[in-house]
Amino acid sequence: MQIGQMEVEAVAEKARKKKKDVVLRGSLYTMRRKCGKENCRCADGDPHETPALSYWVRGKPKLLTLRPEDVPVVKGGIEAYRRQKAELDERSERDVAALKAELEQRRASGGGRK
Repeated sequence: MQIGQMEVEAVAEKARKKKKDVVLRGSLYTMRRKCGKENCRCADGDPHETPALSYWVRGKPKLLTLRPEDVPVVKGGIEAYRRQKAELDERSERDVAALKAELEQRRASGGGRK
């Protein structure tokens, strides 16, 4: 299932309304760019800044521009993702170590493959 920008925005809006934690994989950064208008402040080197979430879907990079009020929700979602991923990685390492120990014990006791 591909997540479109409207779907991501809808999830963020629901989270803001419910003050519910969201989980987001990606990176938050500030896009800086010039609009090209001659009389704009960006023409003198002070570019426009827009917060954005960068993420991947099916191997393709995606970019979601944000409103300033979205930034706290997105930061929290990214932190939640990283926390949960770290917990999952730790659990997986423990389970692999336990499986390895069990297999070594079976082999040592002569209970190899059947």
